[in-house]
Amino acid sequence: MTWAEAGQGKTARWRSANGRPAPSRIEVVTDSLTADDANRMASQGIAMLWHGDFHNARQILNALDRRLGAGKKKAAAAPADEFYRHRQSRSHRARVLGLLLIPLDPGPVVPLRRAPDIRAAAEAAYGTISEPSVVSLHELVGAIGAHEWRRNGVHVDALQGRIHPHYGTFFPTRSEYVDLVAVAALPSHTLAFDVGTGTGVLAAVLARRGVQRVLATDNEHRAVACARENFRSLGVEDRAEAVLTDMFPPGRAPLIVCNPPWIPATPHSSLDNAVYDPGSRMLFRFLNELPDHLEPGGEGWLVLSDLAEHLGLRSRNELLDAIEAAGLKVLERLDTRPTHPKASDRNDPLFAARAAEVTSLWRLAIR
Repeated sequence: MTWAEAGQGKTARWRSANGRPAPSRIEVVTDSLTADDANRMASQGIAMLWHGDFHNARQILNALDRRLGAGKKKAAAAPADEFYRHRQSRSHRARVLGLLLIPLDPGPVVPLRRAPDIRAAAEAAYGTISEPSVVSLHELVGAIGAHEWRRNGVHVDALQGRIHPHYGTFFPTRSEYVDLVAVAALPSHTLAFDVGTGTGVLAAVLARRGVQRVLATDNEHRAVACARENFRSLGVEDRAEAVLTDMFPPGRAPLIVCNPPWIPATPHSSLDNAVYDPGSRMLFRFLNELPDHLEPGGEGWLVLSDLAEHLGLRSRNELLDAIEAAGLKVLERLDTRPTHPKASDRNDPLFAARAAEVTSLWRLAIR
């Protein structure tokens, strides 16, 4: 990316962990920038490259965020309309906040006054930085927060241990779907596949329950590295293995588990891939290909929230029809209600759907 500074042309590498395009209009700003000025520039699509104090940049970012959240919004006519409007609002917020930029020098270091040590967080998000670069402050703040989650880990009751999520890998802050896998009756203790493993939490639960070998798959390098690290830290690396592959590993297994993205919508970031699945493609592909990978008498465990149904994005009949069309039958359904804070937050725009949400483990078998 290029910009003018003191009458001279400057160039640096644009970096975005979420694949956002480099801004085309850039102006250098300093501590003299006011929140009103920042809001005006952002509304015009002008990116602001910060050359002042790091903490002052954080204050400007927070001020922009408050302005974006101000104002009352009318309720939508239908849950799906409310969902799409909520998504558009979040996407707009990310675009605006992403216009406040900061430089990164090799190291990586932020060459600004009072800048924190961001080396580990930046490397986790962007990889090795060996040339002058520019990043979104909003994205970097998220990377710093994600690094803290990775360093501290997330306690999982079903494991009596901690999962350490890598940047860009969805982490199990919602425990109800993990608890379902921890209590469902195992059809076998010999072998299991965990399709789309993410942090590896479900594979680790199965290994802790006594499954002798668990193959955990993911098509993201970060997720595979994350799962392997968690298997080592939890002491199950002799039974659980993470492999980079698209969906199913070769062969068949008596138990195959999948917790696909729950909402049929377009992802806007790397983390979104764990929640949003355009057209329910992964869900339907798992169901359609499951019979080809199950051993005779085996079970497929589909772990899925019905939030999409309450939002009007996918019906229960669509799910049941897909199960039947794949040549599968439902042996049992284990249900639980979420306990995360949003389920009881009446200020959340999707509160009605979240309050009615049920997460289920569908025990499936070949008809």
